[in-house]
Amino acid sequence: MPTSPTTVTQPLSGLRIIEFSAFVAAPSSGLALAQLGADVIRIDPLGGNIDARRLPVNAEGMSLYWASLNHGKRSIEIDPRKPEGQKLLQALIAAPGESAGIFVTNLGVDGALGYDALSALRPDLIMVQLTGSPDGANAVDYTVNCAAGFPLLTGDGNKPVNHVLPAWDLLAGMTIATAVLAAERHRRLTGQGQLVKLTLADVAFSAVANLGYLADTEVNHNRRSADGNFLYGAYGDAFRTADGRHVMVVAISDRQWKALAKAVGVDEALSAAASALGHRLDSEEGRWQARELISAFLRPWFAKRTLAEVGAAFTDRALLWGPYRNVEQMLAEDPRVSESNPMFARIEHAGYGRFLTAGSPLEFTASPRLAPAPAPRIGDQTSEVLREVLGLSQTQVQALQAAAVVGGPAS
Repeated sequence: MPTSPTTVTQPLSGLRIIEFSAFVAAPSSGLALAQLGADVIRIDPLGGNIDARRLPVNAEGMSLYWASLNHGKRSIEIDPRKPEGQKLLQALIAAPGESAGIFVTNLGVDGALGYDALSALRPDLIMVQLTGSPDGANAVDYTVNCAAGFPLLTGDGNKPVNHVLPAWDLLAGMTIATAVLAAERHRRLTGQGQLVKLTLADVAFSAVANLGYLADTEVNHNRRSADGNFLYGAYGDAFRTADGRHVMVVAISDRQWKALAKAVGVDEALSAAASALGHRLDSEEGRWQARELISAFLRPWFAKRTLAEVGAAFTDRALLWGPYRNVEQMLAEDPRVSESNPMFARIEHAGYGRFLTAGSPLEFTASPRLAPAPAPRIGDQTSEVLREVLGLSQTQVQALQAAAVVGGPAS
C-alpha cells in the first residue's frame, strides 16, 4: 500500500542504509542517498577508517575531505576485528524493518560480514559491494584511469596527464546509489534480497565503451590522439585574455557556431580562408577538421580583451563559453557557487568549521529540497544508533565502550 504523501517529506524518507566504507566511491553513494532523506549510518573502526585524516584538514587536523563526503549521515565506531563488534555489525545490517536491511560497502568484507553470513540472518538482505577489478585485483581511481586510456588523451600527448577529479570513484558512487534503489524496488515487488556486485574497473571500462571509444577503434581502426584543449569532434578551444585569464569556448551546433563567429567578427574572413584551404565550416566534422585555423583567427581577438570585455561581448545565449577559475576564484566570482543557489548553505560543522555545503543537485516538485546537514564527528552517534536500532540500554552501550568494542562519546 503506498505511503500517504503527507507522511513523506523526502523521496527516500524512512530508508535506512548501513555504509561500511572508505575514500570516495561508497561514501559518495551514501551521501547522495542521505541528501534525499535516507538514514545513512556510516560505520568506522575505532578512531576512523583509513580516510579519517585525509587531506585537506583544518588547523586542528580534522579532515575537511571526510566531513564533506559524510555530512548528513550518522557515524558510529565499532571494532570489526572483535567477535562482539562483528555481532553488532551483523545486527545493525540485518536489523528488521521493511526499509532496513541494506548494506553498502567498498571494503573487502567476508566471513561474518560477507553476504552468505548476513543473508542467513536476513534472507531479504540487500548488499551492494564495490571491488577493484573483475579479475580480483585491487584498484583505485588512478590505476583504473590509466588503464582506460584517458591520461594518454589528456594534454598534448607527449606524456600521460592524470586529471585530479576522481571521476571513476564518483561515477561508481552514483552507480552504487542506483543499485541500492533498483534492488530495493526489486525487494518491494518480490520480497527477495540480493547481492549486487560491481567493480571500479568495470565502471570505467563501460564508460569508455558507452562514449564510442571502443567502437571507433574496432570499426574505424582509429587511434585517437591527444588534442590539448580542443573539443573532439566539434569546435572548442581555450584562449588567454589580455588580463591573463583563460576562457573555454565551445560551438557544437550551427547556431552556436554562427553566434561565436558573429560575436568575434571573423565570419567572412574566416570563411574565405577556410574555403581557400578546402575546409567547410557548416558542420561539426568540418569545424573539427579546421580547428587549428579557427583558433588562429580567434586567438588575437581574445588576447586584446580582458575577461570582463569578453563577457560583455558574449551576450548571445547561444554562445557556450566560460572562464577558467581556481577554487578561490569560483567562490568569489560564480553566483552559482553561493547561497544564492538553493542547493548550497553555509553551515557550521562541529570540529571542522563553517563552510559552504552542498545538498542534492536534484529538485523534486513533490518535496522541498533537503537543506545540507552538518557532518558528524567520527563515532558521534554510536550510542544513539545502538539504542535506537538494536534496543541496547545505556548500561549495555557503556559496557561495550569500556571493552573498546565500540567508540563514540561517553554515554
